Amino acid sequence: MTYQMPPLDQLPDAAIALRRPAGDWQSAVLRAAEALTASGAADPSYGERMIAMIQEYGPYIVIAPGLAMAHARPGPDVHAPGLVIVTLDEPVSFGHAYNDPVSVVIGIAATEADQHVASVAALANIFNDETVIPALAAASDTDEVRRLLAAASHPDLG
Repeated sequence: MTYQMPPLDQLPDAAIALRRPAGDWQSAVLRAAEALTASGAADPSYGERMIAMIQEYGPYIVIAPGLAMAHARPGPDVHAPGLVIVTLDEPVSFGHAYNDPVSVVIGIAATEADQHVASVAALANIFNDETVIPALAAASDTDEVRRLLAAASHPDLG
């Protein structure tokens, strides 16, 4: 049986970090790594690997206006599949031509190479609604983040 990431609207408090300071994109990625570490999914060194991916491949992780999805390949520093949401106190530029600046960083840790694919698909559906990213960036507590994700995940229930 393949492990599934938890539903986004059921993320634990440790997986949601609000209004974190980050002076640049590297710091923003490290904030996501800190949340992945706090949630038990990865070691702090995973953050350096996420940064290395962006240095090698460019700002492809900036997938929508204001939103970056930081990740790296599975490795010994990933202990469990994990997904975190980090909002920044001030947006930062990743160098993306259209989607900068970023105010919300999603961190993904996977223990299997294809594990993050389902999460990316689910996230893409949620962020089709262009109001979700600014609402997440402005969220003041973890319950508000979960409510926003629940509403975006299940628009038919709203």
